[in-house]
Amino acid sequence: MGVLKFLVPAAVVAAGVGLWLTAPTRVDPDRYAGLTGDAAAGEKVFTAAGCASCHHAPTGEDKLVLTGGQPFASDFGTFYAPNISPSDQGLAGWDLVDFANAVTRGVSPEGQHYYPAFPYTAYAKMQTQDVADLFAYMQTLPASDTPSQAHDVGFPFNIRRSLGGWKLLFFTGDYVLPASPEAGGERGRYLVEALAHCAECHTPRNALGGLDTTRWMGGAPNPSGQGTIPALTPDKLTWSAEDVAYYLESGFTPDYDSVGGHMAEVVDKFSKLSAEDRMAVAQYVKALPALD
Repeated sequence: MGVLKFLVPAAVVAAGVGLWLTAPTRVDPDRYAGLTGDAAAGEKVFTAAGCASCHHAPTGEDKLVLTGGQPFASDFGTFYAPNISPSDQGLAGWDLVDFANAVTRGVSPEGQHYYPAFPYTAYAKMQTQDVADLFAYMQTLPASDTPSQAHDVGFPFNIRRSLGGWKLLFFTGDYVLPASPEAGGERGRYLVEALAHCAECHTPRNALGGLDTTRWMGGAPNPSGQGTIPALTPDKLTWSAEDVAYYLESGFTPDYDSVGGHMAEVVDKFSKLSAEDRMAVAQYVKALPALD
């Protein structure tokens, strides 16, 4: 009994500390107060961020109907892209702060953590005005009443609160590489590391699903279990910057092979960006350090 007098209070304190550490961290609402989004500018952000490539229906022909439902396999279960159309099943009722919390902090309006299959760890670097513009544009898209599909994630990964601990370990919102003119400048880094979230697929992950930044863009196993995502580092990718930019525009490699798989969606979005943006991305890729 004497030992229990100390163990029980200690357990209560430990539980309280754990709940405090894993609590969702939200944006400062004052940062978005009075901010007006520009839907025309938001369309460009939407394209660069690839929102449609993940959130259109698996068999949907209109990729601007963000019904969701596409499956994304992982070592922790299968995640399904949710409905993010401006409907009651999607973002209806959200305000800009709700949207900013979701996109840049991975927190729902109800205060739940989102799984990092949603690349908020990259979007955390988004400029405040870009977030507002993106939200304004998404309000103009068609509504879909299709409910979001529940993720197929088993215990213990279905405990949402544990994602607060994951965020403590792996969610920083910091850039990985310094910006330089040779690497596409601020724009190239912003596109690659933030909006286009290229590292989410092209960088390997550790056992807990965090990006291994020591192997930045060094290639990774395909989450589907079939093949690998190629490395973009110069020791593996020998294309010129012009080759990379042309691939992002046309989907054709220097050997006249054509893009396939989910990368076809990526090329589709990059083809809609400016030539300057594609070259900035290509320059960033060519400036990546080689890995041992």
